[in-house]
Amino acid sequence: MENSTYRTIIDNIEKNRQRILDAERHIWANPEIGYKEWKTTEYMAGIFTGLGYTVTRPENITGFIADLDTGRPGPKVAIVAELDSLICAEHPECDPVTHAVHACGHHAQSAYLVGCAAAFAEPGALKDLCGSIRFISVPAEETIDLEFRNKLIEDGVIHYPAGKVEFLYRGLFDGVDIAMMNHVTPDDGNYLFDLHGGSDGCIVKHFEFKGRAAHAGVSPEDGINALYAATLGINACNALREKFTEKDFIRFHPIITEAGYAANAIPEVAKLDAYARASTFGKMKQVNEEINRALCASAASIGADLLIKDNPGNMPLHNDKNLTDLCESVISDLFGKEAIRYTNWMTGSTDMGDISALMPVVHPHTMGATGLPHGKDYQIVDPEKASVNAAKMLAAVAYRLLENDAALAKKTIREYQPVFANREEYFKAINAIRMNRTTVSYNDDGSVTLRYR
Repeated sequence: MENSTYRTIIDNIEKNRQRILDAERHIWANPEIGYKEWKTTEYMAGIFTGLGYTVTRPENITGFIADLDTGRPGPKVAIVAELDSLICAEHPECDPVTHAVHACGHHAQSAYLVGCAAAFAEPGALKDLCGSIRFISVPAEETIDLEFRNKLIEDGVIHYPAGKVEFLYRGLFDGVDIAMMNHVTPDDGNYLFDLHGGSDGCIVKHFEFKGRAAHAGVSPEDGINALYAATLGINACNALREKFTEKDFIRFHPIITEAGYAANAIPEVAKLDAYARASTFGKMKQVNEEINRALCASAASIGADLLIKDNPGNMPLHNDKNLTDLCESVISDLFGKEAIRYTNWMTGSTDMGDISALMPVVHPHTMGATGLPHGKDYQIVDPEKASVNAAKMLAAVAYRLLENDAALAKKTIREYQPVFANREEYFKAINAIRMNRTTVSYNDDGSVTLRYR
């Protein structure tokens, strides 16, 4: 790994260090949640245009792609970064109106994307490479704000809640052979990077328990309490947990987003959002059906109805072994082998998992944050670790893949085993998850029909 151009790429990252750090601070200060990242998209697209790139933006939604061609045939490698923030009203630096805040560190990804793009735009950076690099600035990784996204789906603006899945559907990953990205993680003081095998997938769920309003003091017997139906449903799902096996890494974590407006009125509607997570696609579907059955039965037990809206969330992420080995080699060369922590499996979810079902992917982590991810104390305390180191690692991996007539990229592509044979098979599988209907029918003969699958 003594190639002079390889070292030049790393020097180019260092040359653009302040540009990276400025982007990290600017986007932290201007957070926006998924499919609403209009200002962030304009900011990032302006940087790319200034670097000489042609930016291609999808119709109606945020994000963009930009291609860099070496002029020599070969594979296309994508470097991906996410635009969106979370909502955390308790965070001291959240937007005072929207409560948006980058409490998961996606702004640090946009910063490393700027660094990688700047490094490869420098004169001579491509001279030993073939193929091309696609920079993908993608919206809406965090699957939140589900009523808004469901409305976008109903209105035909988007087709999927998750941004990478929407980009995949729109063809913005077409022609890409390998994809990579990085995520910042809380700093343990001992390592710079974390390499792991993968992470859970999830199904995105929205529930609306429907009862009947009544005066809570005068005539509660005339009402059907939707909040009670919801709490029964949560307890029923909690009773399922002893069936969850550790090897499947199952998680179910609902929140109540609406449950009445006045204490003296029986709540007519109670709304919940949730994920059903597991380590395999098959287990995700099985657990999801069990959850839906428990919730339907809970609604029926007190005479309520239940609307279920299930949407594809994320496929399980499987980090490609060849790419992981390459990341290990690059990190060891740049920072020392002792800089790497190894983790078997992670129970969060990412739509990079959907990309990993169709092409080789790697999704390591860098240190540099503090506090609880998605929490009120989350901060990037070391943007050098979070963004500059990430830019160096990703740019170096991209370089290694495309040097020597793309020998490593071609080996990686050749040995990859896809989960789905093609995009059509993938979309058929995830579309089968969709559900949008009321699920409890009260029949004339006194029986009750539950339609939970």
